Amino acid sequence: MIRIGVSACFMYPDPARVVFGHKQLSYFEHDMSRFLSRKGIMPVLIPDLPKDQLVPFLSEMQGFVFQGGADLAPSSYGETPIENGRWPGDPHRDAYELSILDWAVENKKPVFGICRGFQLLNVYFGGTLYQDLLLQTGTPVEHRNAEKYDHVFHEVECTKDGLLAKIYQQERLTVNSVHHQGVKTLGKDLQVDARSRQDGLIEAFHHTALPVFGVQWHPEFSHTLRGTVIDPNPLLDYFLEQLK
Repeated sequence: MIRIGVSACFMYPDPARVVFGHKQLSYFEHDMSRFLSRKGIMPVLIPDLPKDQLVPFLSEMQGFVFQGGADLAPSSYGETPIENGRWPGDPHRDAYELSILDWAVENKKPVFGICRGFQLLNVYFGGTLYQDLLLQTGTPVEHRNAEKYDHVFHEVECTKDGLLAKIYQQERLTVNSVHHQGVKTLGKDLQVDARSRQDGLIEAFHHTALPVFGVQWHPEFSHTLRGTVIDPNPLLDYFLEQLK
């Protein structure tokens, strides 16, 4: 059985929440758990533990997936929050995930970053993020709509001979879009694999020396727009090949 370690999403204590209101919750997003689960493949939620207690668990994983969720905190990439701290992010989750990612990189384990996970990879390798795309870039592209959520989509253009072009054998791909932040400066040793066609925003990259790659969109949400967006399975197939 191949075990994929998946970083947890968090909900923090909220007395107004009826179930476990006074407790912190760690969880899979449902579509993500279904997307990663195949015969012979077991996604495992990584517990929130101090690194010395966590390492024995990490050493049992063949690869790692960093899923979507809350924004990264600006402090995690050396910036001050804009708009009076309107988007504070989640510094606790940042520290938890960066610790896991650091172990994965040190041990050359395959890593797949999705949406927030993609942004996390960029930050880990020294890059920075737009805290809000519309405000800071004025992009005409609708990258996120809270009401439409995973029904928003746009085209990306693959870089010639890049990883995405090799996986899909196409120059242009239609993908979903559920993010208001994005890559501002690219991290060290990351190679761009796709950009949004209209505004040039980086939408996919891979590391030039490590089995690490990521995409800004949500392949696990693709069933919502089946027939409109690309089949997500080639991405997962590529990741699973790196585990062998």
